[in-house]
Amino acid sequence: MTSPPNQYTQPDPETLRARRAAIIAQASGDQLKQSWNELTLDPAFEHIRAPEIGLVALKGRIGGGGAAFPFSDATATRTSVRLESGHVGHAIVLGRDKARATIAAVVDALCQSDDIAAEIDESLIDPLSKAIAANDLTLASKAEATRVDFFTLVRGED
Repeated sequence: MTSPPNQYTQPDPETLRARRAAIIAQASGDQLKQSWNELTLDPAFEHIRAPEIGLVALKGRIGGGGAAFPFSDATATRTSVRLESGHVGHAIVLGRDKARATIAAVVDALCQSDDIAAEIDESLIDPLSKAIAANDLTLASKAEATRVDFFTLVRGED
């Protein structure tokens, strides 16, 4: 029986992998490419699956609950790479950006080595996360500026 995690335990590798993938997915292609170039890592790799562009089916739920229904399709690019070390990385990103998908797959493969994962988290993932949060705040403040408050007067008991 395992004990529940507390604030001092390190997240498991799959949780960290999912966090990295989520941040890379939210970052713009330009942000990701610029941050990757600043990292100056240039690992040798081969494509197991060359970048492919296709469609993914999106499902929706009314109000966030209820039965799922087909909503729409979105363009996505997927790829898989193998590093010289033998580590394999996979990536699927929305859009048609093959370079972005390749960088995401290489990051996924590199992060399977703990010493490089720490460097990537510090130099790539954390700055991208901060940039995404700043962008979210900017968008939220712009949306707040256009907010309209409605109220209803109730007269009598009709």
